[in-house]
Amino acid sequence: MKMNDRCPACGQLMEIEVGFWYGTSYVSYGLTVALSVATCIAWWATIGFSLQDSRFFVWMGVNMAVLVIAQPYLMRLSRAIWLSFFVKYNEGLEDRKGRGARAARQQTA
Repeated sequence: MKMNDRCPACGQLMEIEVGFWYGTSYVSYGLTVALSVATCIAWWATIGFSLQDSRFFVWMGVNMAVLVIAQPYLMRLSRAIWLSFFVKYNEGLEDRKGRGARAARQQTA
């Protein structure tokens, strides 16, 4: 569950400012809704929904279990997506930074 303080490749600080990660709740919510819709469609396509029995409530329970199990992965993914909105990947950064990036990696290791 712990995230690195700095990027292992380029040395970029992961927490840009205090409270930076609060925005990840919006990204995590979107990912959770998308996963719930996906499980709903998969359930509907394989088992189906009916008003005569409790299949809908069984799907709700299964969906809840899937979301609880996937929560650590969704948290990491939402943080990576949120960070990518503000910090762009620069392929040639390692060549230009040289020793500075390597030194930052060694400090976090």
